[in-house]
Amino acid sequence: MLVGAIEAGGTKFICGVGTEQGEILEQISIPTRGPEETLKDVVDFFKGKEIERLGIGSFGPIQVNKTQPDYGSLLETPKTIWKHYPLLKHLEGHFPAGMPIVVDTDVNAAALGEIKWGAAKGKNSCVYFTVGTGIGAGVFLNGKLLHGLMHPEAGHMFIKRHEMDEFSGCCPYHKDCLEGLASGTALKTRWGVAGTELTDERAWELEGYYLAQAAVNAIVTYSPEKIIFGGGVSQRPGLIEQIQKQTLELLNGYIKKTQITDNIEDYISLPGLGSQAGLKGSLALVLD
Repeated sequence: MLVGAIEAGGTKFICGVGTEQGEILEQISIPTRGPEETLKDVVDFFKGKEIERLGIGSFGPIQVNKTQPDYGSLLETPKTIWKHYPLLKHLEGHFPAGMPIVVDTDVNAAALGEIKWGAAKGKNSCVYFTVGTGIGAGVFLNGKLLHGLMHPEAGHMFIKRHEMDEFSGCCPYHKDCLEGLASGTALKTRWGVAGTELTDERAWELEGYYLAQAAVNAIVTYSPEKIIFGGGVSQRPGLIEQIQKQTLELLNGYIKKTQITDNIEDYISLPGLGSQAGLKGSLALVLD
């Protein structure tokens, strides 16, 4: 059986065709523009592919409650041109009637991909943070993705600003929430250069401090068996080690589980699927 996957991001849509085993056979990257223009290219990619199911992991916020009439629609997204856009309904009109299509967040999809085929394989719980232009988190608990009133928006958790940090934050809603202090946008706003060009080790120690707070909050809130940091910013050499080190320091001996205290390098890690976590996770959305 061939399965379609869409990783719908704020800067690009990655579309792929894969197998039930998670093998990606073909993929394409499409720049994110307005909805009609972007989705025309998406639909054109899938023409003639003979997929039987489609999984969509999308930027958000997005309605993930299947009982709601606006399931699969964007909500109050910062990308105003996509606000309240009926993503699922638009795509349903271009595929055979009744074909299973599942929509979730891009980070929930990535978490599921890591559970099924990646660094969290065999685990019953996992928190996946993506740190890029913004920050998001996907949460897999007790064998399923976490949904509630909507879905986790952990990028907007409130954290403690470092006493030496004079940057007030850049989140348009909360200023110095996690995303406002530690996203790629925050790095560029604070230091004046993109993260890929930032060489000051003090800057990366500070980044590690903020992301370690996110890890600690995940530990004391969800008690996951695994924490993963994905996204472009997380790939900075040495950053994951900073997060591991400062997580232990911030826990300060309160959580005495050997999986954390004696094996922090495995407990907090980069994605096993690398940059394919979101796309393969989108496949997995319609396989479970």
